[in-house]
Amino acid sequence: SRLCLITSHKLYSSVYDPNEKTFEKLLIANRGEIACRVIKTCKKMGIKTVAIHSDVDANAVHVKMADEAVCVGPAPTSKSYLNMDAIMEVIRKTRAQAVSLNVSICCSFLSSLSLQASEGVTFIGPDTHAIQAMGDKIESKLLAKNAKVNTIPGFDGVVKDADEAVRIAREIGYPVMIKASAGGGGKGMRIAWDDEETREGFRFSSQEAASSFGDDRLLIEKFIDNPRHIEIQVLADKHGNALWLNERECSIQRRNQKVVEEAPSTFLDPETRRAMGEQAVALAKAVKYSSAGTVEFLVDSSKNFYFLEMNTRLQVEHPVTECITGLDLVQEMIRVAKGYPLRHKQADIPINGWAVECRVYAEDPYKSFGLPSIGKLSQYQEPLHVPRVRVDSGIQQGSDISIYYDPMISKLITYGSNRAEALKRMEEALDNYVIRGVAHNISLLREVIIHPRFVRGDISTKFLPEVYPDGFKGHKLTDLERRQLLATAASLYVAEQLRSQRFLGTPRIPIAKSKRRSWELSVHLGDGIYPVAVSKDGSSFSVEVDGMKLNVTSEWNLASPLLSVTIDGTQRTVQRISRNASGETSIQFLGTVYKLQILTKVAAELSKYMPEKAAEDTSSILRSPMPGTVVAVSVKPGDMVSEGQEICVIEAMKMQNSMIAAKTGKV
Repeated sequence: SRLCLITSHKLYSSVYDPNEKTFEKLLIANRGEIACRVIKTCKKMGIKTVAIHSDVDANAVHVKMADEAVCVGPAPTSKSYLNMDAIMEVIRKTRAQAVSLNVSICCSFLSSLSLQASEGVTFIGPDTHAIQAMGDKIESKLLAKNAKVNTIPGFDGVVKDADEAVRIAREIGYPVMIKASAGGGGKGMRIAWDDEETREGFRFSSQEAASSFGDDRLLIEKFIDNPRHIEIQVLADKHGNALWLNERECSIQRRNQKVVEEAPSTFLDPETRRAMGEQAVALAKAVKYSSAGTVEFLVDSSKNFYFLEMNTRLQVEHPVTECITGLDLVQEMIRVAKGYPLRHKQADIPINGWAVECRVYAEDPYKSFGLPSIGKLSQYQEPLHVPRVRVDSGIQQGSDISIYYDPMISKLITYGSNRAEALKRMEEALDNYVIRGVAHNISLLREVIIHPRFVRGDISTKFLPEVYPDGFKGHKLTDLERRQLLATAASLYVAEQLRSQRFLGTPRIPIAKSKRRSWELSVHLGDGIYPVAVSKDGSSFSVEVDGMKLNVTSEWNLASPLLSVTIDGTQRTVQRISRNASGETSIQFLGTVYKLQILTKVAAELSKYMPEKAAEDTSSILRSPMPGTVVAVSVKPGDMVSEGQEICVIEAMKMQNSMIAAKTGKV
């Protein structure tokens, strides 16, 4: 990972002062990219690190990066990364002076954290009273009201059962948001538009909350329709000082989880930004907060903003704030935990340039904007050769993406002097990102950042369902782009044929001297079959498609996962994902993977005699669209079920999904 360095503002680059003593050894009770992120700053500060891991994470990147590593249990988080007894034992065994625990902390951990303090172990984060107050959405909302922070109308108590949930929802008025009191990350949250959805939402939200946080309490509040999700980064010390480090725009979401973030927001004016920042600081001071934290708001079209929650940890999207301010938030958290006062005043905090973050997930974006995918990363290459790109990841080539943890591959961050520059770099970085072995959401991310609505800043939390009401289908090619793809695919095919004639740079059969300079091909793309004529001119190809000639130039390094191609002066970075002997090939072009079949003219004429494999009839089968665990089965053999009836519940990556019958029939 390369940090965004703002050379013209070295005052805010968080350069480490070796005379400022902090801790000798720090234990990181987390995994993945955030654990790697903490280790990098610790190395800069001269702090030795201890990693914990589950048995399936024994070869994980954060384990290799740390100075020491200890296994704390089997794969499920409740038995490893959330096993506080095992973590406490590791702290004692390794004699760590501090512990960084960036996961959502259950209330059951608070006594252990207090015990750590009594044993002289420092927690890198806020005090336990602030964690308890802000970790409970019900209590945090009451505290926010008392601190004069704008709040969403709703029920401030704990909802006892589904019947009470329906009664409260009717009193508030639909739609309502049902969410876990101890929740975060979009888990344990449901939107209900009527009584039936309220009952179902109560059931699933309470189950998810119990599974993810060990606390099934729920609250209900008015759902603000079509809002923006904007959050304020705060930083406070133990001496009563607190700062707001500007905002992050987090409105691009699916299933209440963020997908694309940026800083600053295109929507806020200086007055609104200041008002939100001051309210966020007021809340932090009200709970005597001392660390980095995030106060999240919903903002309506009139720039009215309402407190949503406060996250008492380092947020996934923190890198965009680091890019525009130059602060290393992990370093600031460690300094505050040691007792040092903040080094900056509010007037010192800048907004330098623009930063955009895309969350790269092992997900299939064509299924509900992203259902989890598992597998081994057979090939993995981060686009760090692109200028001003930062990648925060906790995986490498050969890593496994399993059902036990969130399917995040990395956080891809680009920085520019303005928004247009940052977005252009993001487009280039996504095109140059190589991920093989699992499905990923690169195509969705690229389409979002180039969409006209996103480019002009016209976004809300409903952006994805509004822009793609029938689901995400990938990039829709224009006529010019279709011709460019066909010309590129045909050129690749011919380059491959020419390479296969040679071995170690010499012809395979010396007496056979091929003088062939042109090829007539038939390319099948989507529902169309296109005649394509290719002729070779040095290292370039002249390709005729739809009666138009295109010049295709490249180095034609077919062994590279990335291929830079210039088509009539337009540069494109493409990836050939797969190919086989029958002419079928998959090419990633403009972020989307397209399946083509390239045949010679003769082979195309003969292909009509080839039998076609009949599609499998799955109408009588219920097949899970994702890998996961069956947590409930609602039927038994012999039962009659109707269309839309729940058959079972699948839990994947801590989210529960109801599987329903596609038609009426007998189990």
